[in-house]
Amino acid sequence: MTTASQVASDKIVEAKAIQSAKQSDAIDADAEATSPVRKRGKRKRSKKSSQKKPASPVSARGGFPRHSVEKALRIPRAILDQNAGKPCTAKDAAAFVGVKATGPFMVEVASATKYGWLDRLDGGKMQPSALAKKAIRPQSDSDQLEAMREAVLKAPEISDLYKHYRGENLPDDEFFKNTAVDTYHVVADKFPEFRQVFLESLDTAKLLTKHGEKLRVVDVAEEKLPESQKDDRIKKLGRQVSISATDSCFIMQPFKPPFGDYYDKIYKPAIEKAGLRPIRADADIFGTGKIIDQIWSGINAAKVLVAELTSRNPNVFYELGLAHALRKPL
Repeated sequence: MTTASQVASDKIVEAKAIQSAKQSDAIDADAEATSPVRKRGKRKRSKKSSQKKPASPVSARGGFPRHSVEKALRIPRAILDQNAGKPCTAKDAAAFVGVKATGPFMVEVASATKYGWLDRLDGGKMQPSALAKKAIRPQSDSDQLEAMREAVLKAPEISDLYKHYRGENLPDDEFFKNTAVDTYHVVADKFPEFRQVFLESLDTAKLLTKHGEKLRVVDVAEEKLPESQKDDRIKKLGRQVSISATDSCFIMQPFKPPFGDYYDKIYKPAIEKAGLRPIRADADIFGTGKIIDQIWSGINAAKVLVAELTSRNPNVFYELGLAHALRKPL
């Protein structure tokens, strides 16, 4: 039998859903505010207790999704499977996943919204987005991965840190935390939670690879073109470059093995095949006069330069700095 207090409770749930449609971060605030009420078992609220304190600014609460990109698909998947993807209320969506539409559920709704998995509609209703359908019911081999990556790039703070580190190794936790907190305003005491969600989401989207002992963030911009199109682009660029018989390629590398051996075995044949004259800072240019002047002249005269940085040789870094100062192509 439905009681007046149960009706009132349902009204409160619907009001929360409407509010969350206007601002997804407000859901987090409502979740924390309502959870203690549920635990005490009080269904009826007095006029005084229903007055909420002003919510903290988003930057102070942490704007990142509290669930990983894959876990945040649970609600859209349930709506798609049990309601044919049609719009539904928060209460109905909660029933589809077997929970009540209280604080934790609303936080999960917020996470799904921030990834772009849910579309929020008028009247507090929600439905799976086209992006969610692409991930849940892919129609090609690449659909699911593309959807996961697009969702990661939509998520606040997660996308910011991804863009900051893409193409690079993630630093040690201390420096990662400093960047997240100081530059992108992740709340310091929320960083462990953020780190876990960040790493899980990027791993699911195949945006992390092992690079020795480090984790490297994959730059999706480098993967967009298929190999055939990449080859065509390189050939097109090659036709636009004019090379004369006197043009040189300056190689900046250590002389000692094994790196020194790369010159004759790898670099020199490849550079000559490209129509350039290979030069490196040893017997090729060393004569009378100051060595540094000859290096400067060799870099300055080169059409293009190659730098072997694997061993982090200080002399190579110095030469690289000269090349950057001259705005030489590397």
